[in-house]
Amino acid sequence: MRRYQGSMDNTTVLEMQGMCKAFDGHPALDHVNFQLNGGEIHGLLGGNGAGKTTLMNVLYGLYRADAGEIILRGRKVEIRSPKDAIGHNIGMVHQHFLQIESFTVAENVVPGTPIKNALGLDLKAAAGRIATLGEKFGLGIDPAARIEDLSMGARQRVEILKALYRGAQILILDEPTTNLTPQEVDTLFHTVQAMVREGMSVVFITHKLREVLAVCERISVLRDGRNVLTLRRGEATEDEFVRGMVGEQLDIRKSIIFSGRATANAAQSPHPGRGLPDQPPVLQVEGLGITEAGVPLVKGASFQVRAGEIFGIAGVAGNGQLPLAEAVMGVRAIAQGRATVLGTDVAQIGTAGLLAMGVAYVPEDRLHDGFLPSANVAQNLILGSHRGAPYARGGFLDWKTIFRDSRDLITQYNIRTSGPDDVGGNLSGGNIQRVLIARAFAQPSTLLIAHNPTRGLDIPSTEFVYGKLLERKTQGGATLLLSEDLDELLLLSDRIGVIYKGEIVGVLERGAFDKYAIGRMMSGVRA
Repeated sequence: MRRYQGSMDNTTVLEMQGMCKAFDGHPALDHVNFQLNGGEIHGLLGGNGAGKTTLMNVLYGLYRADAGEIILRGRKVEIRSPKDAIGHNIGMVHQHFLQIESFTVAENVVPGTPIKNALGLDLKAAAGRIATLGEKFGLGIDPAARIEDLSMGARQRVEILKALYRGAQILILDEPTTNLTPQEVDTLFHTVQAMVREGMSVVFITHKLREVLAVCERISVLRDGRNVLTLRRGEATEDEFVRGMVGEQLDIRKSIIFSGRATANAAQSPHPGRGLPDQPPVLQVEGLGITEAGVPLVKGASFQVRAGEIFGIAGVAGNGQLPLAEAVMGVRAIAQGRATVLGTDVAQIGTAGLLAMGVAYVPEDRLHDGFLPSANVAQNLILGSHRGAPYARGGFLDWKTIFRDSRDLITQYNIRTSGPDDVGGNLSGGNIQRVLIARAFAQPSTLLIAHNPTRGLDIPSTEFVYGKLLERKTQGGATLLLSEDLDELLLLSDRIGVIYKGEIVGVLERGAFDKYAIGRMMSGVRA
């Protein structure tokens, strides 16, 4: 990826000084300082929970800081709401878009702005301005297109157009590449480069070092709500930035995913994929079709996962990954075709039968699937294994064994809780994810179905999960890994199937991995 040579003019346009913010007594920002220059793309780097988005939500008026000052273009300002931020020419594109899918691009862009001929909702002038902005910044969106017909990359461009239409001179991009194909990432980078050439300043929030090194002139690292470092690109090595995010020594061989070298060096990974064509299939999916209210969600999906293999499923979010995983787990009804585990039809045996067979599941939605907020941590850790030994004897739960094993898992998986009897709902999202991961790996499993297993985890925890996935692979376990992180799939998978609008449009062996080829398939181009 070509590195961008910025046009930063070294004039300070924004300072945030001594910013503090706490939630329920827990500090999210601890006297954080941040400076943004004119014509600059400034990377705000850190793991999940580092305080990056919280800091920018304060700037955009979504949160009120407990302490600290915002100095904009040399004068102190009070930003109490997004309306105030927009009035100060600050825009923000959130990770999750706020759009009305049945509306056109223009109808999504103009709300909250003055409209000529408002009674007749004549958007011709607005559409013309949107088209002009799109052409100027390489956003290329038809103002008359309906949101529901657009790709995720195009929907993100609509959000950027919203900010530009309102006159943003400072634009905050929050994890902007999460749901993009590699081609759409390149397009986004060209767009932000065009913005700074026009004198805008961009804050680029991410946990992916590769991206900030490619596009940012300066990089600030936050960790645990505190400043760690701010350096120009080139003033520190990639490994120093990674350690700044983590705060401890990492096994650099295994941390290539975080420095962005995974795609280039996948073949030199310490655990390269081997492909195991002679191994029997543990999971066999044949012509699988899933519908909901008459709408097809998965169409004719066929693939197999063999013993000792990690089979990845790549795709932009919302292309059928969730119903596919739920069908394989016996949670969702299958309309056509079938899925078998070790020759047993999942529709016949059901979820309880699959768990008894040694199938483990890490669901995508940790807050609503597979987790009981009102139960304690120990109960959540044994959920699915609670019916038999070693946790149940003669129809009664063996709490001594449950609490002993739970304490071990809490320590091993670094679950931040007061103890096994802590109420599950008290845990943060990242710690809930650790509970799900611990439960999945605690018992031997023939097949693991893992859907975005590292979402919400910090770098050491993610590295730990990767090690566990590779360990079970060497032990002959089969893994179906569904992930929206393409770098993760490229690093870990032996084969990758690409899903688009519910169809598997191609399957690549490790030796043929190419992120742009996968990106094309993620856009619907068949292999």
